[in-house]
Amino acid sequence: MKVLIVGGGGREHAIAVSMKKSKRVDRLYCVPGNAGIAQIAECDPSIGVMEFDRIVAYAKEKAVDLVFVAPDDPLVGGLVDVLKAEGFRVFGPDKKAAILEGSKAFSKDLMKKYQIPTAQYETFDDPQKALVYLETAKFPIVLKADGLALGKGVLICNTKEEAMAGVKEIMLDKHFGSAGNRMVIEEFMTGREVSVLSFVDGKTIRIMSSAQDHKRAKDGDQGLNTGGMGNFSPSPFYTEEVDEFCKKYIYQATVDAMAAEGRPFCGVIFFGLMLTPNGPRVLEYNARFGDPEAQVVLPRMKNDIMDVIDACIDGTLDQVDLQFEDNAAVCVVLASDGYPVSYKKGFVISGLEKFDGKDDYYCFHAGTKQTADGIVTNGGRVLGITATGEDLKTARAKAYEATQWVDFSNKYMRHDIGKAIDEA
Repeated sequence: MKVLIVGGGGREHAIAVSMKKSKRVDRLYCVPGNAGIAQIAECDPSIGVMEFDRIVAYAKEKAVDLVFVAPDDPLVGGLVDVLKAEGFRVFGPDKKAAILEGSKAFSKDLMKKYQIPTAQYETFDDPQKALVYLETAKFPIVLKADGLALGKGVLICNTKEEAMAGVKEIMLDKHFGSAGNRMVIEEFMTGREVSVLSFVDGKTIRIMSSAQDHKRAKDGDQGLNTGGMGNFSPSPFYTEEVDEFCKKYIYQATVDAMAAEGRPFCGVIFFGLMLTPNGPRVLEYNARFGDPEAQVVLPRMKNDIMDVIDACIDGTLDQVDLQFEDNAAVCVVLASDGYPVSYKKGFVISGLEKFDGKDDYYCFHAGTKQTADGIVTNGGRVLGITATGEDLKTARAKAYEATQWVDFSNKYMRHDIGKAIDEA
């Protein structure tokens, strides 16, 4: 079969690598793709993920059998609906279901209505009312832009002054654009953060292996929030007890709640969890694979990804036994120095060939471009260097070893990805 992937980051490269392993996939296409994806798929870098008409035309031209919509913006924008209306078989939630990620206010209200454990919160459309609320709030406190903000629309404020400045930044200065037209203010929760990805067919859910992200730009969880500077899987803090609680009160409850709201979810739900002293709580939902969670979870999946995708689309996920290798994976993101604020790009990347032929090392391209001079940097997050090993410490050592195989002029990375493993 012929498959088209929509997207062009490290997540999409990981998805493409998994699909390439499938005996059922004959041809892979990707828009816009990147230099790494282009090594295993036919890409058209001129087509953006929000150019729905051009994506439909490309899918028709290539006569694809399936379209996998990977990023949040086109999912929330309704690309799945547009493709389905044109007769395509599509993997990903439709617009009505993708609101689970598209609106934090919607997801918080959903959790409240269906008693899914989460932080206490209030939602505001008026910045003045938000400022009044802060006068009597307990600190620290969390401010969240309601809409999509590239994983950066969250501010943790330790004082009233910081929070008031945050309201101005989100709602008045529109630092995150229209995503800040509404805002959620919620209690600050403490504990370990864990990411859990899942496949969903509208009624059945199958949980993937747990993972743990590192959002801050600098070592020691300092600096600004990013899309993710590294990840490891599985999380040693995601215990059997945590799993049992989440299966009972969070996972199926979310799927059932979406169905009850007339928004059946088909695709991938990402559960961002906080393991608080009072039990697991939902921090956020995403309506797709996380990035770089996909880079540590997919290499460990035993199943043919196409079998799982088909089961999600056909509503037969209850017949799938989702399995993962009894090993571990660690991903270290190589970024452009200055990310996520400002950075230069266009630097030639050397050493990529060192990953050729190595089954337990992966170099997932996130922000790269093919030029006459070679493959160059083309984004804030450039590469996701991933390694698998028999345990987390082994995988971590291998991943950091592999970060030295490649180089570019403003290469930057955190040096403590997975350090929490030592505390487990």
